[in-house]
Amino acid sequence: MFGFSDETYIEVASGKGGDGCVSFRREKFAPKGGPDGGDGGKGGDVVFVVRDNLRTLGHLKMVRSFKAGNGRPGQGARCYGRAGDDVEIPVPPGTVIKDPETGEVIKDLTGEDRWTFLHGGKGGLGNWHFRSSVRQTPRFAQPGEPGVEMRIGVELLVIADIGFVGFPNAGKSSLLNLLTNARSKVAGYPFTTKIPQLGAMRYGDQDLILADIPGIIEGAGQGAGMGIKFLRHISRTKALAFLIDLSDERFLDSYEILCGELASYAPSLLEKPQVMIASKLDEDGAPERFEALKAKYKDREVHPLSIYMDETVEDVRSAFIKVVSQSGLKDDDGLGGFTTRVDKDAEYRDEY
Repeated sequence: MFGFSDETYIEVASGKGGDGCVSFRREKFAPKGGPDGGDGGKGGDVVFVVRDNLRTLGHLKMVRSFKAGNGRPGQGARCYGRAGDDVEIPVPPGTVIKDPETGEVIKDLTGEDRWTFLHGGKGGLGNWHFRSSVRQTPRFAQPGEPGVEMRIGVELLVIADIGFVGFPNAGKSSLLNLLTNARSKVAGYPFTTKIPQLGAMRYGDQDLILADIPGIIEGAGQGAGMGIKFLRHISRTKALAFLIDLSDERFLDSYEILCGELASYAPSLLEKPQVMIASKLDEDGAPERFEALKAKYKDREVHPLSIYMDETVEDVRSAFIKVVSQSGLKDDDGLGGFTTRVDKDAEYRDEY
C-alpha cells in the first residue's frame, strides 16, 4: 500500500516516428515497376488518464519514467509501418501538471477523463511519394520525426467545497467524522491527522465535500510542521472553516495567527469566504471564552460548536451550506494565478 504522496517529478517521452521505406517494385512482368516504399508509423503519445479509484500519486514514485513506443518503419508494396503504442499515465482527480523549472501550470486535469500531453513524431514518407516524371527512381525516403522527451512536475490538489483550518487538536477530525462519512483518526494528542481527509456532507438535496488537513502550527507558512506540506490542498476550496479551540489558552489570538500563516503561504487564500467556528464548547469555562471571542469579533458571526450538542452541529451545517451557495471558485480555480497553456505540445517541440 502506498503512503500519501501529493507531489512528484517524472520523465515522459513520446515515441519516434518510423522511417519511410526505400523500395522498388520487382515482379515477373514488371521488372522496373517503380518506387513502392511505404510510410513509417506514427510514434506513440503520452496520455494522462484520470482514474477515480486513485487517491495519491504514490504509484508515480515507484515508476518515474514513461516512454511511448516508436513507430515501425515502412515496407515495400506501399505498406505502412505500425504505429507506436501510447503510454498511459494514471492519475487521481485533482491532478495538476507543472513545469518544474518555473512552477507554471501546464494543465489542470480537473474535469478531464483523458488528456494527450505529448504527441508522437510523425512517420516518414516512403520513396513512393517522391516519384516524378523526371525522378522515376528516387533512392531516398523521409526519416520519421523524433519524439519529445521532458521532465515534468505532477501535483495533487484535493478538490473540496470547504477546507478546515486550525491548530492541532482543534477538533477538525471530530467535526469531519460527525458531518460526513469520513473515519478520520481522533485522539487526545496533536497531529493525529497526517494526511488530508475528505468527506461528503449530505444536507437536504445538496452534497458538500469537506477537507481536513493536518493541524497548522506557528511558522507553518515558512515550512514548520506538517501543515505547510498540505496547505496547497485548500487552495482550490470554495471556502475556509477556521476552528478556534476554546480550550486553548491562545483562543483569542488563534484566528490572527492562522490567518498570518495562510497569508505567508499564499495571500490569496484569505480572499476566500470564511466560517469561524468556536469548538469544544462543552469544555470547562468554554461558554465564557466563547462570549469573549464574540466580543472581540463582534463584526462577524462566530458559530459555537460542541459535537455533543445537536443544535450547534446543525448551526455549523447551515453555515457551510450558506457560505458555499454564496461563493464560487475564482477565475483561476484557486491555482494562485497560474495560467494554463493550451497548445503546450507545440511549445515544447520548439523549446526542447
